[in-house]
Amino acid sequence: MQDVNSTPVPQGELSLQTMAMPKDTNANGDIFGGWLLSQMDIAGAIAAAEVASGRVATVAINGMVFLTPVHMGAIVTCYADILDIGRSSVRVMVEVWINSQHDGEPIKVTEGEFVYVAIDENGRTRAIRS
Repeated sequence: MQDVNSTPVPQGELSLQTMAMPKDTNANGDIFGGWLLSQMDIAGAIAAAEVASGRVATVAINGMVFLTPVHMGAIVTCYADILDIGRSSVRVMVEVWINSQHDGEPIKVTEGEFVYVAIDENGRTRAIRS
């Protein structure tokens, strides 16, 4: 359990880091939620493909909540935590963090649970070898 006075810490392993660019903003200058979602999907897929030892496809996104806007120029960091490995599926919790523009403190932007299924060269579900 995290101490109330301590700095928040991401859960999982670093999976992806990128910069939010002007082309990814809405009319208010904040980053589009869809762009952020795509970065999360990539980060989760990287982690799932490693577990599955090969190709995976996204089959579900569960319980995603946006906690704060992301500003243009922010360094967006995605952390992936493997929640469960099934016969052919992998559940991954993906957290997104940025650093505050004001004090550099880490800020959790969103999190979501992604489900991937291992697929073969023909796009058919395959078992994950253990």
